Amino acid sequence: MGKLGPTEIILILAIILLLFGGKKIPELMRGIGKGVKSFKDGIKEEDPDPKSDPNTGK
Repeated sequence: MGKLGPTEIILILAIILLLFGGKKIPELMRGIGKGVKSFKDGIKEEDPDPKSDPNTGK
């Protein structure tokens, strides 16, 4: 399997364009961007008491 070359990337993009059409791609990218932002925000949330053990609650 290895690395993707420029030919493979162009082929994948062409298939995506055929499957989703030109109008759906911006919506798809917007949804992916919102998902990534939500994921990053969830990662940034810190535990209010990081010294407490989540298993015992102490």
